[in-house]
Amino acid sequence: MSNRLNGVSCPLDAEGYLEDLTLWNSEIAEAFAESIDLPLTESHWELVHLMRQFYQEFDLSPAMRPFIKYITLHLGADKGKSIYLMRLFPGDGSPVKRIALIAGLPKPDNCL
Repeated sequence: MSNRLNGVSCPLDAEGYLEDLTLWNSEIAEAFAESIDLPLTESHWELVHLMRQFYQEFDLSPAMRPFIKYITLHLGADKGKSIYLMRLFPGDGSPVKRIALIAGLPKPDNCL
């Protein structure tokens, strides 16, 4: 499946996640965020970049618990709480799915 995000033709998988991770940039992230009606703030970007760092380190998109632990390790206990993620990335399902989408990463394996 292919889609145009900010004028760039992007191959997307059946669930709408970026297939070619090398195409990701801030404009693509903004387009994904807009597609789920989520304006990105500095706090959002901090988590998007942290998830990309997690992916580079472990070669996988994290599920909620490992990502919360990673956030706590890198950003502190105040931000390392699921409620913090749910407030920033509201909607159906897991916030890590929305973060992965915006970060141009594959959907976390254990997310429905």
